[in-house]
Amino acid sequence: MNQEKNTPETKARSLSTSEEGKTAVSPSELKDSAGDAIEENNEEQLVVFTLAGEHYGVDIAVVASIIKPQPITAVPRAPEFIEGITNLRGTVLPVVDLRRRFGLPTKGTGQPSPISPQGQEQETDDTRIIVVEIDSMQVGLMVDTVMEVLRLPAASIEPPSPIVSTVDSTFITGIAKVDGYSPEHDTGRLIILLDLDKVLLPEDQASL
Repeated sequence: MNQEKNTPETKARSLSTSEEGKTAVSPSELKDSAGDAIEENNEEQLVVFTLAGEHYGVDIAVVASIIKPQPITAVPRAPEFIEGITNLRGTVLPVVDLRRRFGLPTKGTGQPSPISPQGQEQETDDTRIIVVEIDSMQVGLMVDTVMEVLRLPAASIEPPSPIVSTVDSTFITGIAKVDGYSPEHDTGRLIILLDLDKVLLPEDQASL
């Protein structure tokens, strides 16, 4: 029996299937042996997600898993963008609401996100928590939806520009133009690459 090769393309399909099946995506499903080929070809491999209608990407190497929203407990005196903590397979996981972290509007209100311990008004069937490693600490990032695992040439990534993003450039490492991006012809898309070290600073970690 022929087995399908373990390529980034099959990983992307695995991510899509797991999301449709409402199950968590594990590190082994996200990361593959194509890493050496990606490095040799000077390519990047990203997990792409959306926030407020824009596309964002994080390096797949820092992604541990992707899970559905689950019960979250508020943390007293934590920064306002900390949604709270949740139990992930016996481990306490702090959860960051990226909409609040970036000052983006709450879904359906057009207003900045209110300080809400649970933030239930923001959750939909597509909402996901991306579990990432930040300074040896696992943190959950609440996002609108996870789109795909994407490979792209490093040459397609440009330095961040405040003109093309609604997010503070402090959080951005670069902007990727994909799918034949052309603002004049309204084609393609921009993917904002995030600097996760800036999302949760050491002083923020100390409050958890």
